[in-house]
Amino acid sequence: MIAVVQRVKRASVTVEGETAGKIGPGLLVLLGVAREDEARDIAYVADKTVNLRVFSDDAGKMNLSLADTGGQMLVVSQFTLLGDCSKGRRPSFVNAAPPEKADDFYQQFVGQVREKGISVETGQFQAMMDVGLVNDGPVTLIVESRPRSQ
Repeated sequence: MIAVVQRVKRASVTVEGETAGKIGPGLLVLLGVAREDEARDIAYVADKTVNLRVFSDDAGKMNLSLADTGGQMLVVSQFTLLGDCSKGRRPSFVNAAPPEKADDFYQQFVGQVREKGISVETGQFQAMMDVGLVNDGPVTLIVESRPRSQ
C-alpha cells in the first residue's frame, strides 16, 4: 500500500461538478492499493498517517500529529500510484490491486482512520475526480507499507 500524504490548509474532491469530499486543515491522502497487500498493510498505513508528526507545535517544530491537532483527512483512491514507469514510456499497472480488492481495502483504510477518532471525507472510488488543495508548507510525504522492490 502506498500513500502520498500532503499537509493541507484545505482540500476538496469533486465528481461531475459535485463535491464528494471537502476538508479544512489536515491531510490529503492519495491512496494506492497493491496486488500483494494484506490487512496488515492497511493497519500500518492508517496508523502511520494518523500519527505522523507533521504539524507545528508552539515552538514551530513539526511535532504534532493529525490526532493531536484534531485535523481532518481527505482520502482519495489512486491506483496510478502503483504505476511502474521503469520500462518503456507507458506505465504498467500490473502491481495495482484489482478494483474489487482495491475498493475493499480503501474502505477498510477509511474505517480504521475513523476508528482512531479522525474526521474523514472521501472521493468516489473509480470515478474521474478533480482534486483541489492548498498545500501547507508545502509538506508532502510518501508512506509505504512495504519496501519497494529493486
